[in-house]
Amino acid sequence: MNSHTFQALQCDDILQQVAQYAKTEAGKTAIQTLQPSRNKKQVERWLEEVSEAVHILNIRASVPIHSLFDVSNMMQQAKKGMYIRVDQLQTLGAFLDHCSKLKRFMKDKLHVAPTIATYAFSIEDVSDLEEEIRRCIRHGQVDPEATKELAKVTKQIHTLQSKRKDRIYELAKSKKYAYALQEAVVAEKNGRYVLPIKASFRNKVKGSVMDASASGATVFIEPEEITEMQEDLAMQRLMEENEREKILFYLTDLVMQKEQVIHVAMEVMQQYDVIFAKAHYSKLHDAIPAIINEQFDIHVIGGRHPLLGNDAVPLTLHLSSEDFALVITGPNTGGKTVTLKTIGLLTFMTQVGLHIPAEEGTKLHLYQQIFVDIGDGQSITENLSTFSSRLRHIITILQEASDQSLVLLDELGSGTDPAEGMGLATAILDQLYQKGCTILATTHYSEMKDFAERREGIRNGAMEFDIETLRPTYRLVLDSTGESQAFQIALKLGMHPEIIEKAHQFSYQETKSYVTNENELQKPTLAKQVAANAYARNKAAKKQRKVEDNIPYYAMGDNVQVVATKETGIVYKGPDAMGNLVVQVKGEKRILNHKRIQLHIKASELYPEDYDFDIIFKSKEYRKSKKQIDRKHVEGLTVEDED
Repeated sequence: MNSHTFQALQCDDILQQVAQYAKTEAGKTAIQTLQPSRNKKQVERWLEEVSEAVHILNIRASVPIHSLFDVSNMMQQAKKGMYIRVDQLQTLGAFLDHCSKLKRFMKDKLHVAPTIATYAFSIEDVSDLEEEIRRCIRHGQVDPEATKELAKVTKQIHTLQSKRKDRIYELAKSKKYAYALQEAVVAEKNGRYVLPIKASFRNKVKGSVMDASASGATVFIEPEEITEMQEDLAMQRLMEENEREKILFYLTDLVMQKEQVIHVAMEVMQQYDVIFAKAHYSKLHDAIPAIINEQFDIHVIGGRHPLLGNDAVPLTLHLSSEDFALVITGPNTGGKTVTLKTIGLLTFMTQVGLHIPAEEGTKLHLYQQIFVDIGDGQSITENLSTFSSRLRHIITILQEASDQSLVLLDELGSGTDPAEGMGLATAILDQLYQKGCTILATTHYSEMKDFAERREGIRNGAMEFDIETLRPTYRLVLDSTGESQAFQIALKLGMHPEIIEKAHQFSYQETKSYVTNENELQKPTLAKQVAANAYARNKAAKKQRKVEDNIPYYAMGDNVQVVATKETGIVYKGPDAMGNLVVQVKGEKRILNHKRIQLHIKASELYPEDYDFDIIFKSKEYRKSKKQIDRKHVEGLTVEDED
């Protein structure tokens, strides 16, 4: 799958959602980098693994999966002659404990998950290493009872510490230093016991000065008797540290003996992490495994776009091996693009081993490639128009697509002259048809509907529209041709039937009556209504014509200069009959008469032919809401004009 398809279908969003259920960093990374497979047996095995994991989660929600982040660092340290640190050994011990638990857990699940339960059996018995680590490491340090030697040294240290403490308190109460003491107390400085001696008697007391008061009146001295005991204590602590290191080297050697076993255990743990993350996602989305085939049989039953949640309208679609293409028509925001993305995403998800949000019995073909052309894809750096950019991408599809490709094309041929766009769209569809691709294409061109009717293996489909509510239902109806519904909407909103009949004749070179009831026949004809007001309009027009003849024309986007202030602005609307224009100056829309401005640069020299001026004149919130509504109906979301 190429990066353009990956981004257009938002495959990374799906993988990110699945990855959040993984417990290990390695598992998250593995999911985020999943790639589709075309190997039927492999995909079937992946899907079966997830199905078995779902069965296990239905019995017990918690699975003993544990991560081991820095095993590589551990091994590298050991190979360089260093010991594995206590904290690392603790983490390793917890991991090995989970390995044992996982083996016991899976042994009990053989009856519901005969495939994935056996994966745990590849983890060798590591209980001896686990127990030795647990015996030697406790509470974040080497256990003082880990060896006889360490226990002996530890006991000796405790004895010396006790003696040292008793002796310093004896000195504090004795007459020996009574004359020199600032007060008869014992202080502790940096782990050393000291007496507070008056500074004037500093040289009278034998010992080591450890500190002094802020005023300098007191010095804290460790008496020489205590210093000798402190040196003995330091020696014992050095022996203690040597014993601890011996134990850590001993444990490190045990770990290195099990290096391969640990690596295998990590791989198995990661494999389980990925499988159960997929299973959690499947349960959350009420997903099922698709039935995969290599006979070009696409039968989606109640498929839902996985990123739309409860807003997704179920899609049912059946294309057999005899169907090479489906041309989908219907009104804007009617769900055509969502239909394409749903098919593409469900195919991608299946081929990376994910269950899909659909009904049982859904079948999908395994494709070698998925190509998508959705959205404007405008390249600002190359200064290409939307049409040019999309056309370049379609040329790439024409070059690389084969009979093992799924091609999804949205509004094919849009963005240019309608007649030429229709011709290109039909020719592109025909070329892909000749190459044997499976094609789903959306269009507004009625000629493409006719082309689909004439070609064997190309079917029409339409997005359903409820004319009563003036809203799309987002449901796909196969073997039906949809219209933009502009005439029906206009009629519903009260436009006179004669206008709509004339529009129909212009569009389809045929006559059709849009009179819906007898009341319409009793209404005055449009001609009479027009005649009734014609005289008044003509009279008013004559008065305005003299004014209008002297008003220069300005187009939206023209760059103008305000004569009085020398400010530059961009034309938004106008001019009206009185020569007033709406000009955006410094982000503010002003009404200025044409006499107060002069043309600086024409819009045609600044912007492409189909440039979206909403970027300049509308707020980010307005564009975002409008884009959502253009994409699909959003309950409760409205867009207020910012004029």
